[in-house]
Amino acid sequence: MNDPTPRRRGRPRATDAAEAPRVEAVERALSLLETFADGRPRLSLAEMAQRAGLYPSTVLRLAASLAQFGYLRRDEDGMFRLGPAPLRLGALYQAGFNLAEVLRPALARLVERSGETAAFYVRDGEDRICLYRQHGPRPIRHHVEEGARLPVAVGASGRVLSAFGGGTTELDAAIRTAGVYLSRGERDPESAAVAAPVLGAGGRLVGALSVTGLLGRIDTPDSPALLRLVAEEAAAVSRMLGG
Repeated sequence: MNDPTPRRRGRPRATDAAEAPRVEAVERALSLLETFADGRPRLSLAEMAQRAGLYPSTVLRLAASLAQFGYLRRDEDGMFRLGPAPLRLGALYQAGFNLAEVLRPALARLVERSGETAAFYVRDGEDRICLYRQHGPRPIRHHVEEGARLPVAVGASGRVLSAFGGGTTELDAAIRTAGVYLSRGERDPESAAVAAPVLGAGGRLVGALSVTGLLGRIDTPDSPALLRLVAEEAAAVSRMLGG
């Protein structure tokens, strides 16, 4: 009898099966590593089998190979934990990682779909700095240059940076619950903005992704669609950063 098809725990497939060759044994082995994705430090054989959708006998065979290369370890009580190899690969990935390669395409997609200026901000004390931006195509638009320093206390991206950076106000809590924020004329009375957090490994705040434009174009009956767009793009970037 063949093993059940592994459940891939929400990881999107980069290509369809018809477009790229697949090695089932490799996919099953990777599915075992994904069983730890929710942060559980140790799992039993039965738990790994249930989470991966594999027979326990298959899990044992795959785990032995993964342990040989340092991806899994089995404690004396029979419980499994991740080995040191994933950490080593993560360090190598971070060493060769260029944040701009992830953020600039995201900004381009936001500009294309919203028609407004998109930017990525990071916090520096009581200020926020525009690290990357892409201006929208409209002749009348919000204008901000990379490197610009703005107050963190106002504006959508500033509010998001405050909320996800440990803010304790009721507004901070509301923004964390919503996961996205729409500001109306907070810094400029004629502009509005939508921002969402970009999170890295362990939920660490990396920055805020935002779209900014004229108040009459942002704060409209269609604004919920823009909020979803920014939130979804920020979530996609967060996944690429390990968040």
